Amino acid sequence: MDIALFIVLPVLIGWLLDRILGDPIWLPHPVVLFGKIIAWGEEKLNKGNSRMFKGGFFSLFLILLTFVITGVAVYFLYRVNFWLAIVFNSVIVFYCLAGKTLADEVKDVFLAVDRSVEDGRKQVARIVGRDTSGLSPQQIRTAALETLSENLSDGVIAPLFWYMLLGAAGMMAYKMINTFDSMIGYKSERYRQFGCWAARIDDAANYIPARLTATLMILSKGDLTIFSFVKKYGRQHASPNSGYPESALAGILNCRFGGPNIYFGNVVNKPYIGNNDRQIMTSDMRMAIGINMKSEMLMLILLIFVWSVVCFIIR
Repeated sequence: MDIALFIVLPVLIGWLLDRILGDPIWLPHPVVLFGKIIAWGEEKLNKGNSRMFKGGFFSLFLILLTFVITGVAVYFLYRVNFWLAIVFNSVIVFYCLAGKTLADEVKDVFLAVDRSVEDGRKQVARIVGRDTSGLSPQQIRTAALETLSENLSDGVIAPLFWYMLLGAAGMMAYKMINTFDSMIGYKSERYRQFGCWAARIDDAANYIPARLTATLMILSKGDLTIFSFVKKYGRQHASPNSGYPESALAGILNCRFGGPNIYFGNVVNKPYIGNNDRQIMTSDMRMAIGINMKSEMLMLILLIFVWSVVCFIIR
């Protein structure tokens, strides 16, 4: 019973805190610290020879260090006071989830583009990596929904998945992996070698969660025929993972994602996901956010079920 409580209660508390508070700007966040450390290391190491080796070693070292420090902290607190450890784990879960913040950002994009195209471009630039200066209203709304689906995996389902497998230490290690990828996991001239390992580690860490996310989204919609849509389009994305949640949402909304975009001054022709190039509406955003919420809740149910079975077996 103690084990189930120790694992499940922090997830429920942390998830509720995320849904209530989101990511308040006044609250210090460990990902900000991760980013500063990565930026410092990249500046010191991303030069001269053996950049791929240095980038790989730096990435693996920080990921493992994050796992060990968090794991030791959880163990120490558990030995001192059970409820103190519960509080610590709850805070970790809260910090590692980004469901409400993501939904709020996407809502703001749709509100901004309704005011003016320029407002929409500025707002969507907060959540996407592509050049937004020339995006049309349709492209702005599409970019926001693509990000909503992709980051359901990166920002909620994947952290919960790694918590389910490896506890708070696994969750924090995943956030370090994800931060590495978001900062240096690009194929630009500067990061092509140094960030190669970070990108590959992120691909591996998200392989199962991305496909799990697509499954949860489809189950949330209740239309199993969308599995065939995901099977057709999921692999066509340049990323080995992003195409699965994106194709799930495109199938649910019966719309089209993908197409050419500009990254770091270069045109990148992403394969289209879907073939119904219809106008994206505010109602699509509302449906997509609802699907995200239902998917999060299904993931919580899955986590509780898995640990209930584990505890029953070892009892």
